[in-house]
Amino acid sequence: MPDHLEVVSPESEDRDRKTKPFRDAEAGIPHFWRVESRDGRPVVYAYELDPATRAYGLAGIHHGRLTVPAPFPIDVDLDA
Repeated sequence: MPDHLEVVSPESEDRDRKTKPFRDAEAGIPHFWRVESRDGRPVVYAYELDPATRAYGLAGIHHGRLTVPAPFPIDVDLDA
């Protein structure tokens, strides 16, 4: 798992997309993943902290399959 993972629901959408990533970046948490549903299927947004700016940069948007080398190697079929 990343250092922080948020599963977005309609009632937490604004907080999960804006407030929590900002707070985690300020706290220096290196990785943040956000999982959302699009057309009933999961989409994973992976972010990595830029230590110089203390802000997250998008590391990838994953549909169908999540394959990343960091924070550790993982390969998951999101459609399974």
